[in-house]
Amino acid sequence: MNGSLRCVALAGLLALSATSGAVEPPVRQVLVLQTFDRGNLIVDHFTGNFRIDLEQRAGGPINFVQVVVGPTGFVGPPEQSVIDFIRSTFADRAKPDLIVTVAGPAAVFARKHRRELFPDTPLLFSAVDQSFLGNAPLGENEAAVAARNDFPGIVDDILQLRPETRQVFMISGSGDVGKFWRKRLEEQFGRFRGRVEFIWSDDLSLPEILGRCSTLPANSAIFFLTLGTDATGAAYADERVMADLHAAANAPIFSAHDVYLGTGIVGGRLMSIDELSHRTTDSAFRILRGEAPSEVRLPAQLPGQPMFDWRELKRWRIAESRLPAGSLVQFRGPNLWNEHRGTVLAAAAVLAIQAVLIVGLLLERRARRRAEIESRRNLALAADVSRRETMSALGSSIEHELVQPLSAMLNNAEALRMLVNSARASPEVIDEILKDIHADGIHAAQIIERHRKMLRSHQLEKKLLDLQVIVNDTVALVGYDMRARQIEVNVNRTAGSCVISGDPVLLQQVFVNLLMNAMDAMASIPQGRRQITISTEVRGAEVKVSVQDTGPGLPADLVGKVFTPFVTTKPSGLGIGLVIVKTIVEAHGGNIDARNHPEGGAVFTVTLRVSQDLAPEPIPVTAVR
Repeated sequence: MNGSLRCVALAGLLALSATSGAVEPPVRQVLVLQTFDRGNLIVDHFTGNFRIDLEQRAGGPINFVQVVVGPTGFVGPPEQSVIDFIRSTFADRAKPDLIVTVAGPAAVFARKHRRELFPDTPLLFSAVDQSFLGNAPLGENEAAVAARNDFPGIVDDILQLRPETRQVFMISGSGDVGKFWRKRLEEQFGRFRGRVEFIWSDDLSLPEILGRCSTLPANSAIFFLTLGTDATGAAYADERVMADLHAAANAPIFSAHDVYLGTGIVGGRLMSIDELSHRTTDSAFRILRGEAPSEVRLPAQLPGQPMFDWRELKRWRIAESRLPAGSLVQFRGPNLWNEHRGTVLAAAAVLAIQAVLIVGLLLERRARRRAEIESRRNLALAADVSRRETMSALGSSIEHELVQPLSAMLNNAEALRMLVNSARASPEVIDEILKDIHADGIHAAQIIERHRKMLRSHQLEKKLLDLQVIVNDTVALVGYDMRARQIEVNVNRTAGSCVISGDPVLLQQVFVNLLMNAMDAMASIPQGRRQITISTEVRGAEVKVSVQDTGPGLPADLVGKVFTPFVTTKPSGLGIGLVIVKTIVEAHGGNIDARNHPEGGAVFTVTLRVSQDLAPEPIPVTAVR
């Protein structure tokens, strides 16, 4: 009897052990060989979707090991070093259950080194143009989710929308990938010979490409395939290239992939990257589930429904009647609400539900981090645009600031030449003149550096700084413009410490904007009454900087609204300058307010927290005029 009980107990323990093991599925290992490092919009979009979709579809843990093997990754080492790195990565873990290549060069790399890269592991070629796979058949342990891009079809779209087109400027990058596509596309574009001339960018740097795109002859178009690296070997992110290209181009831009729709291209028969990633997810899931790769055979994906950007159609005066039948037009203007209110509401409801579901699947920490990064990027972009516009308005100031030291250098040099020629130059005189030239050179360099910092693209970078130094630099920056407008400026400094943690360039932009607004406000005030007073005051843990003018003050209907987007008192103003100022101040943990002074004029006050860290001695209390 006791023996029977022991057998029953043992059987129960074994069953419990088997049940516990079933609850913990094994971690699957997926090696992703990616062609481009971060910055290629197509690959980034595809890889992000694929990883998220596969994790959700698998229902169990997946460990992704992502290695860049394309032209912008592992620069320098031979291919064998890349192979050794991959194998060493799996030295202390199980070999991968699946290898996935992303884009063409990675597929070529994997096929070339198949025997060295886990030959028994299933290999899935994804997001690869059929051209890269060539005519070689897939092996028994290989599958592919390929695309058959129709680049001549994009040229057909260009000619349908703009029949007068006679030249197409091709942006396909430099290096091996650029050379591959140029050779391939020159063959495919043979049927356009005599009708369209194709100009290639593979021997140009990005600044030269932008310069060429801004001066294209009439009846031209731009075909953006990718850039990656330019002729100098410099690597650029697609989003930055597209933004600069869209700003500079004097001809419409076209592309072959839907991820670029909304970044500045007109549109056309575009390849859907979302569909490509979904098909890859499905194939990878089938293989991980145990299906043989030889049974996962899919036809190459073709371009999808023609899609166009309504804003670009309007910009280049392309009539919608010229679009191919069945085209989808996105990003329509404000009248879309009046014409299709029901559709917009239904779409908004669907998008809201979808957004809620997506947010529920994402980790809170990841969402918060992404929101912070996006906020800083938007702030940097908006501040950069505003800063460049402000510096453009100060162009005459820059010119006249440089005239003084440069003229002094020329006069000193001429005086030295005359003294040398007349043999009257003593060593002491020569040394004194050379010191003057050197001092004037340093002064000119400081002027150039001060304006260069304001023009440079900039991200928020906080460090300890003296706010009174920022005020002084700002007054120097706009000093000539003040003198030209016959405006008197008074700077009243506090005796307390004004050391804060902040970004000097962005804070200087805040005060330049406030001073420029104050000067504009006093344009109608008689000379002799135009004054700006800048005061710094420390109250406890806060420092306040106020900018007061003697202008007409804020209109009664705008008091309390000047920091609202698109609200402005200037006839030609856009109403975003003070919005950017407020955003920068709040990014520093401070606030800004505007009010009318009882004696006339407007007062803008910026309040920031004083840093508790050690800082240099405060600047002595003086008044600057």
